[in-house]
Amino acid sequence: MSIAKPKKPKNKHAQQPSTVKVDQLVKDTTDATGAYLTTNQGLRINDNQNSLKAGERGPTLLEDFIFREKITHFDHERIPERIVHARGAAAHGYFQVYHSMAQYTKAKFLQDPTQKTPVFVRFSTVAGSRGSTDLARDVRGFAVKFYTEEGNYDVVGNNIPVFFIQDAMKFPDLVHAVKPEPHNEIPQAASAHDTFWDFISLMPEAMHMIMWVMSDRAIPRSYRMMEGFGVHTFRFINDKGQARFVKFHWKPLLGTHSVLWDEAIKISGNDPDFHRRDLWEAIENGDYPEFEFGVQIIEEKDEHKFGFDLLDPTKLIPEEMVPVQRIGKLILNRNPDNFFAETEQVAFHPGHIVPGIDFTNDPLLQGRLFSYLDTQLKRLGSPNFHEIPINRPIAPVHNNQRDAHMRQTINKGRVAYEPNTLAGGCPFQATRGEGGFASHAERIDATKVRARSESFFDHFSQATLFFNSQSAAEQDHIVNALRFELGKVETPAIRERMVYMLAQVDKSLANRVAEGLGISVPAGIERDLNQSIPADGDPKKFQPKRVGKNLGASPALSMANTTMNSIKTRKVAVLVADGFDAAPLATVKQALMNAGAQVKLIAPRLGQLQGNNGEQVKIDFSFLTCSSVLFDAVYVPGGEASIETLQGVPKALHFINEAFKHCKAIAVTGAAVDLLQATYLADKVNHASGKGVIVDEGVVISRDAAPAKVIAEFIKAIAQHRHWSRERDDHVPA
Repeated sequence: MSIAKPKKPKNKHAQQPSTVKVDQLVKDTTDATGAYLTTNQGLRINDNQNSLKAGERGPTLLEDFIFREKITHFDHERIPERIVHARGAAAHGYFQVYHSMAQYTKAKFLQDPTQKTPVFVRFSTVAGSRGSTDLARDVRGFAVKFYTEEGNYDVVGNNIPVFFIQDAMKFPDLVHAVKPEPHNEIPQAASAHDTFWDFISLMPEAMHMIMWVMSDRAIPRSYRMMEGFGVHTFRFINDKGQARFVKFHWKPLLGTHSVLWDEAIKISGNDPDFHRRDLWEAIENGDYPEFEFGVQIIEEKDEHKFGFDLLDPTKLIPEEMVPVQRIGKLILNRNPDNFFAETEQVAFHPGHIVPGIDFTNDPLLQGRLFSYLDTQLKRLGSPNFHEIPINRPIAPVHNNQRDAHMRQTINKGRVAYEPNTLAGGCPFQATRGEGGFASHAERIDATKVRARSESFFDHFSQATLFFNSQSAAEQDHIVNALRFELGKVETPAIRERMVYMLAQVDKSLANRVAEGLGISVPAGIERDLNQSIPADGDPKKFQPKRVGKNLGASPALSMANTTMNSIKTRKVAVLVADGFDAAPLATVKQALMNAGAQVKLIAPRLGQLQGNNGEQVKIDFSFLTCSSVLFDAVYVPGGEASIETLQGVPKALHFINEAFKHCKAIAVTGAAVDLLQATYLADKVNHASGKGVIVDEGVVISRDAAPAKVIAEFIKAIAQHRHWSRERDDHVPA
């Protein structure tokens, strides 16, 4: 039996009013208030509870187009996650340049100080899946999409200025090594396993990056409190065609701060969304994250003056050699409306540039220029990913691209080629003077080879520079991080190779790590390392080679020298129970909030508390639903009834001990001083006699209710972020 095909209407617009365009008929469907449930074609649904069956107990029918549409969409709601940078959080905002940069670049968004360029910024971890914890020890992505009038421009960087490898050829190997091991899919979002350190122990070029990743930079306190870097060397080009090299930086106005590894482990259990939540809540509270955009500009004539290669992505330019010029400010002031549509579907690409900015021959950057576009085609399923709303430029788009999967633009006319006469030659090519992009005319005269420049083979000098630049506490943390990571490695030979590598960076570092691993620093291990070099390769080039130069130290590389004069957005936990001293608490709370901090009340239960003056206050958290690791400081007001209750709550005592162990500011007033007798801080109480204020390693104690000096000293102690001298005592019971 044949099935007659429906006849097409003679007029393709016959079913629509001839004077109304299709896009004028489309209604806003983002607000479902008072609306009917429909299919994706707008058909109203009268039963969303049952599939169409052959009888009440019979099979579901293939005819049920409503069910099939619904389940098909559900089946495809999860697009492939990013191979790296899968877990992230993002925000909208704007960028303003401080003054015109016309001397260096013709990029329009860097010219007018009154112009606000919209941006979308995504922060992320690298190694873990979408469901992993925010507090993994890892690099953090810091990607910024500028929606400029000349097109979208992406600065796709990290919170670390260098990278593990020098050539993109090795990127799949790096990622395969750090991802969960394929035989058992363990561990998630962690580098503490054999395959990663096996790879690193055979890649001397990674040693500088390893110093950063084993430092506190890899466990930031907040996305709002970490630096960002473009990693690669790019070019600025002005309207005269003059080119200069440039490195990009993002400097957080709140300073650069971290958490301790012990905290990171506990935060992962208490709140694996800690960084996501922090960013979201800060913006919702009006505490908009702010970063200054900085550049290091190098004249082309100075390209080879540094003793390292500007094109080597495992190297940085010390700020003491080329200061960072802060040329503008980035402010994040709006959270996404929909995580999937924006944060998950945003597509960054280092190849998204504008006139006035261009590439260099950095071999890692060159590989990224191919890889990122290829990845978007896979993840987002179409070459039309630029039409997804979050990826759409604000600049008009006119080209001859048509069709393909999920095309959204409805192009008019018969012409989809160039040159043409049928469309009057449109769209026209733009000259440079009209904003047309032209690549920098760099002269290239070379032989086609698979090789690496000799200038890339100093693998240790900057690793040593970084370690030497750290404070004593930061160096201790690097040692402990390496002991932890390598302590998880099961293969003794890998541990030995890594300790040997560390000896090329700093012998004291290697000795301390080796001591923690129960091994000696090996010598003469080059034979084992050479096994990874191809037969036609030169082991002398690829293997450890110390260069006879000492770069000293760079204070800019230590977080001990970051901003420590503000407590804005810091979270202060107040431990209370019924009968607390209401007046002192109100005074301290107001002072902290005036300084920009957030104050949360923690009690044995939820609900309302009653102060010693009868005042009722709302409890924010119980001890069961929070932990000291989620806060930056602790205050305990007096009140005999309150303190008597807290003395019988083990979690309250642990809260104080743990905050002390993690070197955080602590303040106690009035009867709360006696609570410290039941904690590890009892010795400090013995010094708090009389009515004076005692300040000792960030602990502020006063038997007075709340003298003004307590507030001043407490705020000062919080602003210091941590009081690392306490780490000398490793016997705190927490």
